[in-house]
Amino acid sequence: MTRSAKPQKSPRSSKSRRAAPDGTTKLQIILNLLSRDSGAALDDLCKATGWQSHSVRGAMAGTLKRKGHIITSQKNDGVRMYHLTGSN
Repeated sequence: MTRSAKPQKSPRSSKSRRAAPDGTTKLQIILNLLSRDSGAALDDLCKATGWQSHSVRGAMAGTLKRKGHIITSQKNDGVRMYHLTGSN
């Protein structure tokens, strides 16, 4: 009885983990968009980071909250807008 070899997984692209050429991380991009006077819609945050909506919401509710940032949301004309209102 012979075992077939498992197919090799292709190496994960490091592109998704790299910062922008200017050194800006995706979390910094989110913070920059949230700190605008108008705030940011979820679609704007997804387009800017290349992340799916659940990943953006997770970053706001988890990582950024643990770092002490206070993010609020408000629905205007059917679009939820997120704002950075402060930090601890």
